[in-house]
Parts: sequence; C-alpha cells; structure tokens
Amino acid sequence: MSKTKESFEESLNSLEKIVTDLESQELDLEKSLEMFEKGVGLYKDCKKHLEKVEKKVAKLTESLEEEEIDD
Repeated sequence: MSKTKESFEESLNSLEKIVTDLESQELDLEKSLEMFEKGVGLYKDCKKHLEKVEKKVAKLTESLEEEEIDD
C-alpha cells in the first residue's frame, strides 16, 4: 500500500490535533498509544522537512554571500 506524504503544514496540523486529543484524557490506553505512535511519526516527518528547508536556506544564503564577495 502506497503512503502519500503530507505537506509540512498538514503534518503539523495532524500532530497538533493528536496532542489536543491526548491532552483531553478521553481516550482509552490502547487508543492513546496508537495516537502517540502516530504523533511520533508525524514529529519525525516534520523534523526531516524542517532540516531539509534549513539546508536549502543555508545554501541560498551562502550563494548570496559568495555574490557579495565577487562584487
């Protein structure tokens, strides 16, 4: 089964919903564990996405600095 990647915003929104649901304490233990596991996966996806964006920003910033040196 193919799993499509959510955008960063979608993953973050899903993660926020999970946190809200877990904080409500209305879930049984099994459902709480299931939601927690899903939340951990979403957290990892968000972290990877942010790291990728940070690298891209660093590269772009570096290229701007190189252009300033060349001028």
